[in-house]
Amino acid sequence: MSTKNIDWSNLGFSYVKTDYRYVSNYKNGAWDDGALITDDMVKISECACVLQYSQSCFEGLKAYRTEDGRVVTFRPDLNAERMMDSAKRLEMPQFPKERFIDAIDQVVKANIDYVPPYGSGATLYIRPYMFGSDAIIGVKPANEYQFRAFVTPVGPYFKGGAKPVVVRIPDFDRAAPHGTGNIKAGLNYAMSLHPIMEAHREGFNENMYLDPATRTKVEETGGANIIFVTKDNEIVTPLSDSILPSVTRRSIMYIAEHYLGLKATQRVVYFDEVKDFAECGLCGTAAVISPVGKINDHGKEICFPSGMEKMGPVIQKLYDTLTGIQMGRIEAPEGWIHEIR
Repeated sequence: MSTKNIDWSNLGFSYVKTDYRYVSNYKNGAWDDGALITDDMVKISECACVLQYSQSCFEGLKAYRTEDGRVVTFRPDLNAERMMDSAKRLEMPQFPKERFIDAIDQVVKANIDYVPPYGSGATLYIRPYMFGSDAIIGVKPANEYQFRAFVTPVGPYFKGGAKPVVVRIPDFDRAAPHGTGNIKAGLNYAMSLHPIMEAHREGFNENMYLDPATRTKVEETGGANIIFVTKDNEIVTPLSDSILPSVTRRSIMYIAEHYLGLKATQRVVYFDEVKDFAECGLCGTAAVISPVGKINDHGKEICFPSGMEKMGPVIQKLYDTLTGIQMGRIEAPEGWIHEIR
């Protein structure tokens, strides 16, 4: 096993340029064959559709070095399918699922020495994305597109362990009813930047958004799905057409039922009932699960019994089981682990 000369234990969660990235261009109604390139600069027109009208979508997943030395990705087929859904909603050509997985395999294999060693706490983050690349001045979809995928080694999202965070209920909405909240569009994240910076300036870690129509139902944060644990250990996640279908959240729900023997339910969660839950967590690719210790609703606090010192016992079991599957310590359900050969 060969790896780059990197201080893996002190690696942060930030961009590190690697040797290769994958690029494929769409023109005249078809995708080209795609290729690995070394140039990390993107060259497009000043009038490119992505710069004028934000026609872009992206994905995020990781490659891991397992206990037995294999390099694997986790459920890349779901990322491929979600990106196809995002592209369809944004009037972009879909990058085929098989080609998406092949592109990920190619870019990870080409940068295999950047995959951190097992046990280091670091992983190889993979960022596939697509954007309208040709000059468009009228408000309409682009005619040409570029699909790219790069990788970067990242350290653990939480240095020294995942401490419970404090989130607030903001006065902003994350997504409009029947809008784009259920796809991974860049524009959704641009909309969340001001609210998250405002939250940070006020001393909070994240925003917990309520539904924009009635502001009575829990949806998600700016970048993660939400999970709750009831006092009788049922896993509950909010149901809404505006929530991004998180790969991590879907995996957690399966693990809860089939590995831990817990009841797992996706349903409408009213904010009024949040005070009655025993645990809360934010789940996504980067952090897996970030425990929530407290919610601030315009000065009124909801404090979870799990406290502010560590993960609650059920969320800890979910975290340990999911990361154990990803790292090869626990046998995975069929099709969840994709080996890079």
